[in-house]
Amino acid sequence: MMINLLLKGLLNSVGVGVIAYLVVCSALIMGQNRLIYKPTLTLNMTPGDLGMSYEDIWLSVMTPQGKIEQVHGWWMNPNSYPEKVLLYLHGIGGNISHNLGTIQTFYNQGYSVFIIDYRGYGLSKGQFPTESEIYRDSQVAWAYLTQERKIKPQNIFIYGHSLGGAVAIDLGIRKPHAAGIIVENTFTSMMDMVDHSGFIYKLFPTKLLLHQRFDSLAKLSLLKLPLLLIHGTSDRKVPYTMSETLYEAARVPKKLLLVPDAGHLNVSAIAPKKYINIVQEFEQLVNRNQRQLALEF
Repeated sequence: MMINLLLKGLLNSVGVGVIAYLVVCSALIMGQNRLIYKPTLTLNMTPGDLGMSYEDIWLSVMTPQGKIEQVHGWWMNPNSYPEKVLLYLHGIGGNISHNLGTIQTFYNQGYSVFIIDYRGYGLSKGQFPTESEIYRDSQVAWAYLTQERKIKPQNIFIYGHSLGGAVAIDLGIRKPHAAGIIVENTFTSMMDMVDHSGFIYKLFPTKLLLHQRFDSLAKLSLLKLPLLLIHGTSDRKVPYTMSETLYEAARVPKKLLLVPDAGHLNVSAIAPKKYINIVQEFEQLVNRNQRQLALEF
């Protein structure tokens, strides 16, 4: 009698545990984007606070359900006739106002810069973002530069920081006539980041559950544009070895800069001369690549 009660209790406990496990798995699927993206709604400064001239830009994006949502961005243009334009795609956290330090570095080097907040970030409208919606927002930003600003694709460098690097690579594959891609402190894939993040996620079948994949490594075989990878070796969020892996996998003209002692957010501040020099070297690489392509055609 006692043994039967113990077995029954054990089976009940196992059943409850299985149900709880399945509930957590369902939550990981349904609420996955809320675990990944960390948007901030309040802008803590503007480009004007750093002496950069700028315009507020609003772009319309249509959802799959036919609803129009608004993407907010800043157009920072020190040039009457922009010849070097940076389309800036930021990372998982914060919003466009948290990226002005790096932007100023490019601005001071003569770049016109366009940065957007994905829907759900900053002043941009819409629901909490997803991978597909973020890709769509980047495509709308590209269309703004090429169609409304009439900027030639070969004058546009696509820049992405962290998760924005995955967005930049995706956009670069779709826009093979861009100048090149610059990615900073980015990762190989979201699955690799899950594996890197620790033991807790190893308790679940993440390969089956993960649908926000941002798989840059798998996409690199499709990339035709020159690629510059920059990474701080003291980055505690994204290991710099991921940039090394991407560099080795890329089959395009490419450069890699690893900055000792730099973390996830301060590479240009830690090594400004190295940062500027590698960007200038990359510009020269892009120019050589464009001349070569012109000769081939």
